[in-house]
Amino acid sequence: MGSLMKARSIWVEGFRSVIDNSRGHSVVTDLPKDLGGTDTGATALELAVMGLAGCITTIFSLVAKKMRLSIDYLEATVEAEKGEVTIEKCVVHVKVKSKEDEKKLKRAWELTWKTCPVGQLFERAGVKVEHKFEILK
Repeated sequence: MGSLMKARSIWVEGFRSVIDNSRGHSVVTDLPKDLGGTDTGATALELAVMGLAGCITTIFSLVAKKMRLSIDYLEATVEAEKGEVTIEKCVVHVKVKSKEDEKKLKRAWELTWKTCPVGQLFERAGVKVEHKFEILK
């Protein structure tokens, strides 16, 4: 079995909660004002989308390091469309600036998506994911 991760959420008031990961890191979740919250943090679903963007840049940088590719700039944006209950589709747009060969950068992106844990969660959940990979000059 893989490594165990833990999360704990403590309700504060209204729709605000503080969630920690048992390693000393915490985030606040809340709802926007139009949904009755006080807008003091991202929603839990927004955190999932943010987690996908963060996972992509982390895994891409790991893959690039293994491939000995130097990266000058890396950005991942995720636009997710929520259906009635959860995310139904999203567009992942990765921008990278590097002096490295275009084929190597595209290979790094392919390996990133294949091994990105959060991306794999989204795919296994049936989210339709569209990819845009852009090499900046």
